[in-house]
Amino acid sequence: QVQLVESGGGLVQAGGSLRLSCAASGSIFSINDMAWYRQAPGKQRELVATITTRGGLTNYADSVQGRFTISRDNAKNTVYLQMNSLNPDDTAVYYCNAQTATWGAPRVLRNYWGQGTQVTVSS
Repeated sequence: QVQLVESGGGLVQAGGSLRLSCAASGSIFSINDMAWYRQAPGKQRELVATITTRGGLTNYADSVQGRFTISRDNAKNTVYLQMNSLNPDDTAVYYCNAQTATWGAPRVLRNYWGQGTQVTVSS
């Protein structure tokens, strides 16, 4: 199967920066779109940013536009999220998502999720 492992979360003061990473491993045939989501306490999971297969197109939630940057390294099966000018409203568990086909089913794309990494922004 496929495993996604996030890293880079932590505690940061308002105005600071963090860089999240998410590495995919396992029986990967191909990875299409990748994305970052987040879920704050008591709220639904929300989409933060997406990036297409070759990184040509990115999309961001209005709340992070201009502050966050999503990128990917296809050679490493890794997606990144650079987060600048963080504020307390960005506090959440951040999850990565990858639309992935495996060698066992190369024509079938499935959504895989990481376990999440906590980001806490203090005021």
